[in-house]
Amino acid sequence: MNAIELSPEVARALDNGAPVVALESTIITHGMPFPQNLEMARNVEAEIRDGGAAPATIAVIDGRIRVGLDDEAMQALAKTPQSQVMKLSRADLAVCVATGRTGATTVAATMICAKLAGIEVFATGGIGGVHRGAENSFDISADLQELAQTPVTVICAGAKAILDLSKTLEVLETLGVPVIAYGQDQLPAFWSRESGLKAPLRMDSAAEIARAAAMRKTLGIPGGQLVTNPIPVQAEIPRATIAPIVDQALADAARHRIAAKAVTPYLLQRIFELTEGRSLEANIELVLNNARLGAKIAAELSAITD
Repeated sequence: MNAIELSPEVARALDNGAPVVALESTIITHGMPFPQNLEMARNVEAEIRDGGAAPATIAVIDGRIRVGLDDEAMQALAKTPQSQVMKLSRADLAVCVATGRTGATTVAATMICAKLAGIEVFATGGIGGVHRGAENSFDISADLQELAQTPVTVICAGAKAILDLSKTLEVLETLGVPVIAYGQDQLPAFWSRESGLKAPLRMDSAAEIARAAAMRKTLGIPGGQLVTNPIPVQAEIPRATIAPIVDQALADAARHRIAAKAVTPYLLQRIFELTEGRSLEANIELVLNNARLGAKIAAELSAITD
């Protein structure tokens, strides 16, 4: 049974060897409120098209993996209450498809679907990682294991700043995932350009990143690459400003006993409230910035494989 449906735009691009950039859908359903989520999704796709690539927003709709959404499907997804949309990772993607339900793809699920469709580049906001207190909770995102086994180059603004960034980096190093900082020596920290952590690798051009991805394939090395792209200067919330706000949001989550997949949406909403909307504005800008870099990398990779 073929459970994947490509949009005409994505199918045409893949048939012609043109660049394609995958996009997740959890950011639409669980990351931002309506109508900002719909406006953001449209603008991200526009940035990718302006960069000469085809956008492929991925979601499961009525049991079909849709790779590329038309505007009608995008609007419907953006308006659907969170309670009616499964938040899909590796563990539950197949269940959602098999039971005919609707679900939004996280980083891990988007990587799986992108690989199935033949897409090698994926732009997102931030990846999941090791949650604070993981030494007791063992709460570690499936995104990290996915990066170790699925050959997709993922562009993000770093791991989400609500996480334990140093432990996230350690796990990625243990799993053999190339962690590349774009244009700087430090890892970015989502809303902030710097995390205080030195990046294992630095690359300064999309062409370098594309060549590294192509070489991994040539050498038969499994897994993908993580490209961390700092938020634009004008949009960042400095680490000294955001850190105490994140700490307060985490304390609030613990007090309300928020757990499992509910943690990240709760924290993002609480930080939005505490920053009076500034975190959402920054989030939108970093996603657009990652989309632009994703289109460049996809174009370079397409030129290598031609």
